[in-house]
Amino acid sequence: MSMLPGEALNALQNLLPALQSPDNSIRSRAEESLTNDWVGQNPHFLLSGLVEQVRNNEDQAVRSFAAVLFRKMSTKTVTKDGNPQELFIGLDPGVQSYVKGLLLQCFADEVTPTIRNKIGDATAEIARQIFDADGVWPELLVALFQASKSPDSSHREGAFRIFATTPGIIEKQHSDAVRGAFQAGFTDETLNVRIAAIEAFSAFFRSTKKSVQKQFWPLLPEILNVLPAIKSAQDSENLAKILVALIDLADVAPLMFKSLFPQIVKFGISVVQEKELTDQARQSALELLATFADNAPNMCKKDSSYATEMVTQCLSLMTDIGMDDDDAEEWGESDDLDVDESDANHVAGEQCMDRLANKLGGGSILPPTFQWLPRMLSSSAWRDRHAALMAISAISEGCRDQMIGELEKILELVVPAVSDSHPRVRWAGCNALGQMSTDFAGDMQAKHHRLVMSSIIPVLESPEPRVQSHAAAALVNFCEEAEKEVLEPYLDELLKRLLALLQNPKRYVQEQALSTIATIADSAEAAFGKYYDTLMPLLISVLNQPDHAKENRLLNAKAMECASLIALAVGKERLGDDAMQLVRIFGRIQQTVTDADDPQGSYLLHCWGRMCRVMGDSFLPYLGGVMPPLIQLASAKADVQLIDDDEQAAQYQEEEGWELVPIRGKYIGIKTSALDDKYLAIELLVTYAQQLEGAFEPYVRQVLKDIAIPGFDFFFNDAVRVASAKLVPQLLNSFKKRYGPQSQELLEIWRPAIEKILDVLGQESAVDTLSEMYQCFYESVEVVGKGSLTPEYMQTFIRKAEKDLESYRARVDARDAEALVNDEEDREDDEDLLFAIEDDQTLLSDMNKAFHIIFKNQTVSFLPHWEQLLPYYDQFITNPDPTQRQWALCIMDDLLEFCGPESWKYQGHFVKPIVDGLSDEVPANRQAASYGVGMAGKNGGPVFADFVAACIPKLFAVTTFRHAREDDHVFATENACASIAKILHYNPSRVSDPQAVVNQWIKTLPIIYDEEAAPYAYMFLVELISQKNPAVLQNAAHVVDSSLAALESGAIAGQNSDRLIAAAKNLLALAGPQASAIASQLSVDRQVSARKYFS
Repeated sequence: MSMLPGEALNALQNLLPALQSPDNSIRSRAEESLTNDWVGQNPHFLLSGLVEQVRNNEDQAVRSFAAVLFRKMSTKTVTKDGNPQELFIGLDPGVQSYVKGLLLQCFADEVTPTIRNKIGDATAEIARQIFDADGVWPELLVALFQASKSPDSSHREGAFRIFATTPGIIEKQHSDAVRGAFQAGFTDETLNVRIAAIEAFSAFFRSTKKSVQKQFWPLLPEILNVLPAIKSAQDSENLAKILVALIDLADVAPLMFKSLFPQIVKFGISVVQEKELTDQARQSALELLATFADNAPNMCKKDSSYATEMVTQCLSLMTDIGMDDDDAEEWGESDDLDVDESDANHVAGEQCMDRLANKLGGGSILPPTFQWLPRMLSSSAWRDRHAALMAISAISEGCRDQMIGELEKILELVVPAVSDSHPRVRWAGCNALGQMSTDFAGDMQAKHHRLVMSSIIPVLESPEPRVQSHAAAALVNFCEEAEKEVLEPYLDELLKRLLALLQNPKRYVQEQALSTIATIADSAEAAFGKYYDTLMPLLISVLNQPDHAKENRLLNAKAMECASLIALAVGKERLGDDAMQLVRIFGRIQQTVTDADDPQGSYLLHCWGRMCRVMGDSFLPYLGGVMPPLIQLASAKADVQLIDDDEQAAQYQEEEGWELVPIRGKYIGIKTSALDDKYLAIELLVTYAQQLEGAFEPYVRQVLKDIAIPGFDFFFNDAVRVASAKLVPQLLNSFKKRYGPQSQELLEIWRPAIEKILDVLGQESAVDTLSEMYQCFYESVEVVGKGSLTPEYMQTFIRKAEKDLESYRARVDARDAEALVNDEEDREDDEDLLFAIEDDQTLLSDMNKAFHIIFKNQTVSFLPHWEQLLPYYDQFITNPDPTQRQWALCIMDDLLEFCGPESWKYQGHFVKPIVDGLSDEVPANRQAASYGVGMAGKNGGPVFADFVAACIPKLFAVTTFRHAREDDHVFATENACASIAKILHYNPSRVSDPQAVVNQWIKTLPIIYDEEAAPYAYMFLVELISQKNPAVLQNAAHVVDSSLAALESGAIAGQNSDRLIAAAKNLLALAGPQASAIASQLSVDRQVSARKYFS
């Protein structure tokens, strides 16, 4: 008997065929009724009636359609009591129970497998809603376990399909029962059941905690046993399904496969080799094997055949290109350079080579790769030569350290390709040279520019436009990393050929030529001025043409980019009146940009920013025209859509610029292209505020209120949030420049800014973004200056910092616990782990800078707040982790530097750690400890006299630490030298035998790297010379040599430089006849410097 009244039942039975009517008007009225009359007013009748149709209707087509419609309608979002919720979960409990019971009956009794699968999908959707709402459905689990043992294979398959969709329903069940159910499924006599069980296991495994997963590792052999028979039957579709499930397992638990890894490699390679299988199946096998490289690189390195077999198969796949276009005629004639080939074998091979190189490195990948490449490059088959060149492009980034020493030999292999007989090989040769120019930036440009440029410039005259364009693109890579001195000899030839390309009938060639010219101008800077009179009039002429054709918009945009980069290269003076002409042209074009997809809009934003940089204050008259559209773009709200079903999702996926995020059976659609524009606009506001400073003041209040502060909460896009954080200090600085550092106007905008910044601290979960927020804090405090933080603000900062330190410790503890899960030999290089550690180190560094700036501006008024975190400082400063020790030592350095004698009351917290830090194995910590002793000597006064005097022997030990003058250690050495000078100059009262210390200290010079430490040491040296101290007279040659070293390096500059030069001259004068002997002890280079500085 139906729950629906007779009238409602009849209406529903009439609705179902109308929804499927081929007549658009009938179907539209039915859809309107479904939305308004059923979903809107009678959802309980709708879902109950649909499930009754599934249960009772004799027509298979009706049952099938009712099951699909039920699933779709049950997920519809409706508002109930002011809260949005899905349709089923919003029903009364009694209706829910009725629907659930009937669904289970349908699933048990349906005899048509395809309909039962649709019922299973609907059941899974209802289960998801229940579990998302923290509800229970115990009858479902019982029914599914019974179904998994049913004599009917479609019942068994259906049970596992539901498990796959809602794995959480079995997560809390006894592991033995779960293992037993899956084991039975893996060995089922019916293939569809086995596959459904494997897919369900993969979903279940991914949903469980890592600590639980290991219990299920023993099931892996049962899964792998399914594969050989499917491969033998050449059942590509089902083979791909299982491989995809295995990819998911390998992604979360690669070591699960360790004991069987050689067999998996062998089987996977055999699938990739089997050309009778579909590309999808072969690529799935390749992806499985590549996933191990991503997540368990050490395991792959230890396998003797992995790298060799993978490289061989990748190279083979990369030859699968242009099979129906041997002479590349079709390829050459195509103007679509962005054809989607993501599912092509050659692309799969290239991408896999890139991953292998980045994860396994050159030691593993280069030997098998170069076992093949020479043969392939000399092959008569163009596809072999093309694949070899693309392989070099793919591996050069990951194998950089090993390849850079052999660059000349590799170029000898690549360069001949740009004059190959086949156009696609020439294209690949250009691609390789371009990629190598990026991956080996510096060496390629400095050491091999002649070979590269002499090879690639002639290719600009190739008969094929696609080859010409790609040669120009490769030049972008080379030129953007080249010094102007390297480029200058080639500019004539480059510009002559690029100008010729501007006459090419292919628009994409013209566009690329403009991009290349723009890059050359950016790199060549003033040297590009020679070509200004040829190019700028040409570009202005092009931009002045009233061309509104949509197909020419990108070309115009490139011309604007090129003109603005040339302007930036040659400078304001050379630009002259053309500056005004360009901004007027840009303004006119801006008025024509009305379509959201017009590329001229985004290019214009960059062009305006460049013109501002080159014109400075002269740009101000045009700012009024630039700012309104920029502010509108930067103020844009996120375009977010809730997508209920897969059909809608497919439509959005077809549209460019949308990203879909699955969540609870639905999708959140985010228009990422709009977010990118918003980010770009905020970045340009940063540029304007930086360049114009006080002149940007008219826009500051609006930008701060409507863009920067709301931007902190723009959680759809972290880049927008970071850009907003970078904008705030620049806006504050604009007001400071306009009104003065202590002005009322600055304080008015400071309050909302600092309160928002403090609000974000302590609650940001993304560590890298949190670092940016601390940077925003300390840069903002630095701008506003002394007294900017009230006691309430300082207290809030401490409270937020404590939360972030607690979160940091929790992350460290979690990493330590994770490291204990596996044996030492099972621990793999984990890139995510390394990134997480690096992010945390950056966070601690930025938190350090925040403490530093507060101490600098607030001094002793910060102490009552600062001391609340003493337990954290104590824990960090003695921690085995050197990063934590460094953090706490730097905190203590700030205390000593800015609080002077007041800091002595905390001596129990820092004396021993600083003394221990002077002999720390980590040079950064020795540097921090040395700096702290120096600050205590300089600012601490008499209360620190005994402490600093006692530290002098330890400081000398720092200067003689092993490798003391090498890169990693030199800053610790130079800080120790400067700190001894500070003690001797500012606080020597308790130093025993100061002259003996001075005698020894002279020998710790020079300081040539640390520009902050050097003035303290050398101004003390100047003092000693003026006193005619015996130490400088007895070591005159060393003193002169050390002084010249500091002057040459720039460690001493300005007035300090003048004082040091005068003192050194005085010392040589004091030496009298010995001066020439002193000079003779200097190296030849030093003697040249002596004549320069002392003559």
